[in-house]
Parts: sequence; C-alpha cells; structure tokens
Amino acid sequence: MARAFKVIAGLVLILLSLYLIFWWRARPRAAHPFFENLSHFLVIAHQGGDFLWPSNTLFAFQKSVELGVDMLELDVHASKDGALVVIHDETLERTTNGSGLVKDKALAELKLLDAGYNWSPERKGESFPYRDQGISIPSLKEVFESFPEKPMSIEIKQAEPSINESLCELIRESKMQTKVLINSFHVKALEDFRQLCPEIATATTSKEVRTFFILNTLYLGRLYTPPADAFQIPESQGNLKILNLRFITNAKRKNLNLQIWTINESSEMARLSKMGVDGIITDRPDRLKRVLGQEVGLELPEDVPE
Repeated sequence: MARAFKVIAGLVLILLSLYLIFWWRARPRAAHPFFENLSHFLVIAHQGGDFLWPSNTLFAFQKSVELGVDMLELDVHASKDGALVVIHDETLERTTNGSGLVKDKALAELKLLDAGYNWSPERKGESFPYRDQGISIPSLKEVFESFPEKPMSIEIKQAEPSINESLCELIRESKMQTKVLINSFHVKALEDFRQLCPEIATATTSKEVRTFFILNTLYLGRLYTPPADAFQIPESQGNLKILNLRFITNAKRKNLNLQIWTINESSEMARLSKMGVDGIITDRPDRLKRVLGQEVGLELPEDVPE
C-alpha cells in the first residue's frame, strides 16, 4: 500500500513538474502590425459580401468598402500562366459563364468570363441582375492596387501546384505586408507559407485549432504557445461545439484575434458579439453593421431582404 502511494505521489509530482515547465515556457503571441489600426470588433465581408453582390469581384469589394466594412475576405488560385486570381472554387461553372479548372486557363481567358453571370439574390436562381455588366474575375494584383489601405483576409485555395512563392512575392512587391492575413484549409500550404513569408500575419491551421481545443477541454489552455496570429473558426463543426467562453478567454490570454465564420443571421451575430469574439466573417456585412449599431453607408439592391 505504501509503495503504491509512493508511485502515485511520484507520478503526480512528475506531472506537476511537467505542467509547471510547459506553463513557464508558454507565451502569448506578440502583437502583429496587421491588427494595430483595426477596430475592436471586425466586420469582415466574406468574398466581399456574397449574399449582396457577385462574390470575389472588384465590384463586390468596392461596394463593401463603401458599406464601411473593416476587412475584406477573399480566395486565391493561380491561372495557367501563373497569375494569382481571386475566385472561390477551383472550377468556373458555379460563379461564371465558363467551365473547367481555373488553373487550366490563362489569365487573359479568365478575364473574358462573366463573374456576375450566376449570381442571384438569396441564391434562388429567379433573377440574374449582374449578367453582362462587365464584372470579371480580378487578379490579386488588381485587388491590391484598388484597395491598398484595406485590410484583407486571403485564403490560399490552391495547394498543388503551390502558389506560396508567387503570393509572398506579390504581397512584398505591393507593400501589403501589414495589410493581409493569410489562411488556408490546406495545413501544409499554410505551414510552408509561414516559412517562406514569416513577416506576414497568418491564421491557425485546422490542426492547431484542434490542439488548442483539446487543451482547453482539459483545462490546459494556458500551456499553448500560438504559432499564428488569429483564429478563424466556425462556432461548431458538425455536432462538436468548438466555441465556448473558456476558448474565448484563453484565445485573448494568448493574444489571438478570434473571428467566427460564416454568420449571416442577425440573432447569431448579436449573440456572438456579446460573447466576446473579435470579429465575424459574413455574407451580410450590412446586417452585422446594423447589429453593432453602425451606420450602413450604402443603399442596397432592392431585392435584398433585410
């Protein structure tokens, strides 16, 4: 009995020592210049406001800027000739009048397509008000040139072939190092981008979110040392609720900006903003601004519901 007690006491002492070592070594994330001039709560226009205007287009981004959003969210692929282009899908059918893979088309071919062709209010397919309006797929360079002062969240959509080198180079050439936050569902792509372009702010990978979630579940969130600058996460994944007050508290303790996607209902926006998250990524930035009591500085299309 005494021997068993000593063994247990020894294990407890070892575990306590390990906890103290990891606790002592754990550090919050150093503040990144990307977040210096941003408001406390971020209104982030998903694809430029996908429920309001044709997504990932200069038209949508301009309208969102006029609306008064804090940040634009956009997606990047590469064309056949290596130009970075802003479009969500790897294929063209859903959002344009083209077909095939984005990476199989040269930039000149992509620019001829109608990026407003399939956009319809509420995605009902009853009307197509932006067809034949000259709305095209923009290059990322065009977006940078058009909105050099607007913070942007850029998702690396294409993993193979890698677009990391050209993305890093374009950010540096455009002097956007403090204006962009990079994220990706492709874990290796994002990890490799950090190595290539370490001065750029990044969001956590899915693997890093999982680690933080598990530590928080075990009440060990204080042991986490962030490898990134922000969380961009859903509130829930399937039946698993990711976001809770402990997650929020420890994210703030680690100086991680916490942004939730993709929230489009006013009631959910109000609830999440009261919980203490730092921003919401939404297809309806107009609704979010109203929830926050902010002025909507733009008249919206008549067929867009409140």
